Amino acid sequence: MRRLAWALAAAIAGGVLFTWIAGSTLIAVNQYPLAAPDATLRTVTLATSNGQPVEGWLLPGAGKGALLLLHGIRADRTQMLARSRFLQAAGYTVLLIDLPGHGASPAPAITFGLREGVAVKAALDYLRRDDPRRRVGIIGVSLGAASYVLCADCPPADAVILESMYPTIEDAVLDRLHMRVGVLAPALSPLLLAQLPLRLDIDPAQLRPIARMPALGAPVLIVSGDADLHTTIAETRRIFDAAKSEKALWEVPGAAHVDLHRFAPAEYERRVLDFLGRHL
Repeated sequence: MRRLAWALAAAIAGGVLFTWIAGSTLIAVNQYPLAAPDATLRTVTLATSNGQPVEGWLLPGAGKGALLLLHGIRADRTQMLARSRFLQAAGYTVLLIDLPGHGASPAPAITFGLREGVAVKAALDYLRRDDPRRRVGIIGVSLGAASYVLCADCPPADAVILESMYPTIEDAVLDRLHMRVGVLAPALSPLLLAQLPLRLDIDPAQLRPIARMPALGAPVLIVSGDADLHTTIAETRRIFDAAKSEKALWEVPGAAHVDLHRFAPAEYERRVLDFLGRHL
């Protein structure tokens, strides 16, 4: 019994240590300077309500609407560069930004879309000020998608494309743990979630993009790979079902949690341009 008690205590301590290290990795910022790869990209610096600047690049269009592109976690605006090129070629003005805690946009921690919304608001305000009559759309990938959906005071977009977005933080944590520790995931998941209020002053209930879908108020295209293990296709279908505005779903055959434009470029561009052509 004594040996069993020590083994149990060691297992609990190991689980706490593992999840604490994992939590530290998940919220750690990923910051570095970025230089524009060519002169077609104009660097912009946006002021936010929390005083932390947001860095981005602007590509002028040719009379169509404007698009804000939002990258995924541990990436930066260069992840969206290939998208920006075909969108500009189609006539759209494009703004790519580094979300807070990524690239050249500072932040104390990554908050899984909750506080990243200040950057999304600043970018949308910038595009509206630049041309108040222009229609504005959003393409958000994973963290970028959640950052817009969770933004309580963002001005509404006219068209929204959400790629590989998690439905709730509980789902996101459990999915990622399943990939790494298998059957131990349900036991370790509460230890990771408990860190949110301790380390970020965030309640898990604040990180549920699916709960915000009914109020999105814009036509939405929801995209995800049908082989994605970070956000399963069943979870993506739940997000789609929760949306109440005009909506479409594209399940990308064979795609995991990857850059979906790079995975299927021709079909991606065809579907995205068709959706934007109808709504922007």
